Amino acid sequence: MPTPKIRPCLWFDGNAEEAMNFYCSVFPNSKVLNVSHANGRVLVAVFQLEGQELMALNGGPEFHFTEAISLSVDCKDQAEVDRLWNALVEGGEPSQCGWLKDRYGLSWQIVPTVLPELLGGGGDLDIATLRRAYEGKEAD
Repeated sequence: MPTPKIRPCLWFDGNAEEAMNFYCSVFPNSKVLNVSHANGRVLVAVFQLEGQELMALNGGPEFHFTEAISLSVDCKDQAEVDRLWNALVEGGEPSQCGWLKDRYGLSWQIVPTVLPELLGGGGDLDIATLRRAYEGKEAD
């Protein structure tokens, strides 16, 4: 398989290998592709999560993740949503609308693939339908 032309690079402060190993443990279709060392420490690690290549760089304390970039994960069912959410939010913090920040500060969107359909097909929010669904759930 050819190397992708575009690969996200995630900047870490000394824990790139730990983060890579954590992410690979969360996503079943994952693998470490390459780890480069400098001065006896991991400098760059390249890995794959569900077919998406990512690079983890131990760049130091200068930069931190913000919500300006996140990794969005399409989930086939509630079980997958729950499994990924619970694994990724552990040690991190939940946010709204399926967003969370993991223990390394990286933002994720955990999204059921059926969401666009439930929002009205065209991505429009149908508040009455959502309210009926919510109220029906509370009655259960």
